[in-house]
Amino acid sequence: MVRLPMYARFPTDLAPHLRLWLLRLLVPLGGHREFIRPRGFCNDDVATTLGLAHWIDSSTLDFDVRAITTELRQLHQQAEQRRAPAPRSSCLRGNIKRLADLVGLSTTDCRILEFAVSIHQERLLDDTADWLGPLSSSQVCQALSTVLSLPETDIRIALSAQGLLARSGLLAIEPNGEWPLRRKLTLLSNTFADVMSYAETDPIGLLCGTVTLAAPGSLHLHDYEHIQPMLNILLPYLRHAVTTRRGGVNIFLHGAPGTGKSQLARTLAAELTCPLFDIASEDEDGVPAHGERRLRALSAAQSFFARQRALVVFDEVEDVFHDDPPFAHKSTAQIRKAWINKMLEENPVPTLWLANTISGIDPAFIRRFDMMLELPVPPKRQRQQILQAHAGDMLDPAQLSRIAAIDTLSPAVVAKASSVVRTIGTELGTGQAAAFERLITNTLTAQGHPARLTHTADPQPAPYAARFLNADADLAAVAAGLQTARTGRLCLYGPPGSGKSAYGRWLAEQLDMPLLLKRASDLLSPYVGENERHIARAFRQAKDDGAILLIDEIDSFLYDRRSARQAWEVSLVNEMLLQIEAFSGIFIATTNALPALDPAVLRRFDLKVKLDFLRPEQAQELLDRYCQLLQLSSPAAPLRQRLRQLTQITPGDFASVWRQQRFRPIADPAELVAALVAECALKDGRMAAIGFI
Repeated sequence: MVRLPMYARFPTDLAPHLRLWLLRLLVPLGGHREFIRPRGFCNDDVATTLGLAHWIDSSTLDFDVRAITTELRQLHQQAEQRRAPAPRSSCLRGNIKRLADLVGLSTTDCRILEFAVSIHQERLLDDTADWLGPLSSSQVCQALSTVLSLPETDIRIALSAQGLLARSGLLAIEPNGEWPLRRKLTLLSNTFADVMSYAETDPIGLLCGTVTLAAPGSLHLHDYEHIQPMLNILLPYLRHAVTTRRGGVNIFLHGAPGTGKSQLARTLAAELTCPLFDIASEDEDGVPAHGERRLRALSAAQSFFARQRALVVFDEVEDVFHDDPPFAHKSTAQIRKAWINKMLEENPVPTLWLANTISGIDPAFIRRFDMMLELPVPPKRQRQQILQAHAGDMLDPAQLSRIAAIDTLSPAVVAKASSVVRTIGTELGTGQAAAFERLITNTLTAQGHPARLTHTADPQPAPYAARFLNADADLAAVAAGLQTARTGRLCLYGPPGSGKSAYGRWLAEQLDMPLLLKRASDLLSPYVGENERHIARAFRQAKDDGAILLIDEIDSFLYDRRSARQAWEVSLVNEMLLQIEAFSGIFIATTNALPALDPAVLRRFDLKVKLDFLRPEQAQELLDRYCQLLQLSSPAAPLRQRLRQLTQITPGDFASVWRQQRFRPIADPAELVAALVAECALKDGRMAAIGFI
């Protein structure tokens, strides 16, 4: 048997009550069968502590198991007769008393908690308990009844799921399997035993590693004007709850990362002038806390702060509701469904639950929340304000407007990018703005967003005019009508380049309204259910911004449901129908394939306008305009005749040729017409000779 050298052994001055616990584990509970081996003790330090050191390496005594067992029983009887109480001045006893006063623990609760902390702190107690072998939950109650000299019935009640120890999260019995006594007694956190044993501290100190006091927020209520209607309900309700101690108050805030959920919680707490306590998602060593432990921390916070004016925030709710591993059937929330439901109905401290998505959460949980509030990305006007506050001194007006136009730009992304740039501002010099844009673009791309920073487009060679559109309706008159009505649903269809999207931009200028442009690639996702959320978000954003919503290439996903092969395809169309009907602003959809659209979708549009290829006279007028802009001579009759033969020419072809001339200068009208001929030839799939006439 390997023995520690004497200087490394544990001291023998163990507290009398701990020594008594050791003897009860060894004698009444039978641990001595493992402790006393035929040739020596299983643990010499325990033997020394109990007063059996004279049997270790003795030159005068043979190791007599029977004699040692008899002496051990005598030591136990003597200890029981003395029954010396534990010193009242210890940190552990003082902290347990504070917990008892705060939470309302009974004497039995305190005795059990003291033992649980001690077995996590005292190596000799833990080693001795191991000799009892793996224990079931029932056997744990039996063992504690003997060790603490308490009725087993009281122990079972105290350690039940309905007991205050479990409901407060301070102590619970590991429910799964048989384990040694120490492992079966699960404390609030890994550091709880240390804090309880070695420092007299306040409740927050006792919750070290599980609950923290949230730092002040950096945003204000005016930064959340885009959800003002919900704030008008939420803020008075929370004020009433914290003032009247109303129980069962739970608010669920969800939204994409960085939209300001945590900051909103802090802002609300500041507005209500009450502390905000955060359920930690990782311990003090940075190790992520699993869902079960976080729920116990929440229980502790509810018990600790039940009698004071406070709010609790549980961030990253996915730890509980979405933590089921691959191929598992239930998350922590599902396993603890009854507990979660009870918490949502009876928690004494108002709680804010934060998540990036509500996807996958059981509706039975959702209905128990007082409010479900989605926090979207702020509208453009507020994004501009946030950018101005964080980076106004490093961005010129054009840059600020360009970045604010990114509809996935969240406050957190702006704040982080600004912080990084300002940290190294001296080294960046005049490159701060470029660095700021690059950081934002990289972050949004990493989040899976199309972070397009739309730079100022090349000026159009000719001012946009409705007369250059070959439409089957008077689009100028339509614009005048929309100027008054401010509501309408238009479907513009026709070949590519015929001016459908350009009309939406022109209309926004005429009505002095922002334009929210969404392409099919912005809305479609490989994940089931995401498409519907993207569509709903686009309509909501247009409403919040007071913008015209233009969805390009709508035929990419609004195909006829009769030809759908998957359920999600039908769901996608249904969502679009609902959003179109509910939208009270101006909505424009463009498509190159009208017959492919679902008939029910088409019926939702107030006006369907076809934009076709240019009429010959329109094409000639544009040709003259471009020749003037390029300072070319007037086209000769043969060139005009050549242009008239182009039956599939569009305004987009002229715009394309204009862009070409930046790097391939056009010297005369013949080159201009040749370039237009080449553009049109590609539409038939033919490759015409591209050159000079």
